[in-house]
Amino acid sequence: MTVTETNVQPEVKAWLDQNWDPERPVGDWWKMLADSGWGFPHYPVEWSGLGLSPNAESVVAAELEAKGAFGPPWGVATMMVGPLLLELGTKEQRERWLAGIVDGTDIWCQLFSEPEAGSDLAGLKTTAVRDGDQWIINGQKVWTSGAADAKRAILVARTDPDAAKHHGLSFFIIEMDQPGVEVRPLVQMTGESEFNEIFLTNAVVPVENLIGEINKGWGVTLRLLSYERNSLDPEGEAGLQNKFDLSTPVGLLASGEVDDGTQTMMPKGSEAWAMLLDMIHENGVDSDATVRQDAMRFYSMLQIARFTSLRAAAAADAGHLPGPEVSLGKLASVRMMRKWRDLALRVLGPNGQIIGADAPLAGRVAQIALSVQGMSIAGGTDEIQHNIVAERVLGLPREPRPSN
Repeated sequence: MTVTETNVQPEVKAWLDQNWDPERPVGDWWKMLADSGWGFPHYPVEWSGLGLSPNAESVVAAELEAKGAFGPPWGVATMMVGPLLLELGTKEQRERWLAGIVDGTDIWCQLFSEPEAGSDLAGLKTTAVRDGDQWIINGQKVWTSGAADAKRAILVARTDPDAAKHHGLSFFIIEMDQPGVEVRPLVQMTGESEFNEIFLTNAVVPVENLIGEINKGWGVTLRLLSYERNSLDPEGEAGLQNKFDLSTPVGLLASGEVDDGTQTMMPKGSEAWAMLLDMIHENGVDSDATVRQDAMRFYSMLQIARFTSLRAAAAADAGHLPGPEVSLGKLASVRMMRKWRDLALRVLGPNGQIIGADAPLAGRVAQIALSVQGMSIAGGTDEIQHNIVAERVLGLPREPRPSN
């Protein structure tokens, strides 16, 4: 039977009833999701999808959760690179890279920020110099999530040093496993090393790995960042995928018995709400008026986010690509995370600061609390998002620049 917008739910349910096997290796399971189109149903049929609307992804995710099944791959590759290749990549580039994205065999990272070019990304200094049929890359990147496990990366580098800073950049795909790429972990206050600094010394990028046109990489970068910031879906996967054993029985990952390799930030919306309710009940503050009020504020924000996510999916169905307004979603997501963190820590009291097996929820609340503030920086600071909304959505005058 052909899958259409009207029969997504019964069709994916029937497919899961027939194919979900907790004993199956996760690598095989992801390949099955990719081959069937159920992993990314909104992708075109020729690129491992079903040609359905973005809303179908939420329907499929709900059925996966109801079945207790493990979902498709996630992270930089699926959240940003896949959509970008579908929009701006050549047919050859899609053929080379999309298969490893949708079946989870390739982990990607993002080589954007530099020591002197974080929120002002266009001020980056990493250079790309053409040498025959390849580009030679030299420079330094920092705050790169998942770089230690990544097979390849998206890279923005300066290809015309004489052009205005927004006009001399180009956008590349670079292989991480080469002599000119050195990855150094950065230890965070959580004790983890999600971020890394990258040193590029005569690293090589083939000319066919250019996305878009030479010196017009800023436009490509903005498209990619719009996908990164389009994160208001409260039930979307949180965190980034790290490398883990693809031979692991998928049921162990689905049940949480084995670490799924995720760099954890916030849990998904429904899980975050359930965790909050459990903490409130177990700590005997159900009748505390301020706790109840703040809990309902979080719940209201969660429902608004869900509604907005549906509206965004409807807009995508109508062919409207994400634009600068997605900065509103990013700001709202960070605000929700902070609200959850503040209330969870208030409910737990001093115990919310403990990390370890004997802590509440094995210290997950403390880990989340330490990580949430970073979300106001990742993907562009809150201040940058406010400027984008003011200038590019509301049409207000530009903020005064230091050079003015």
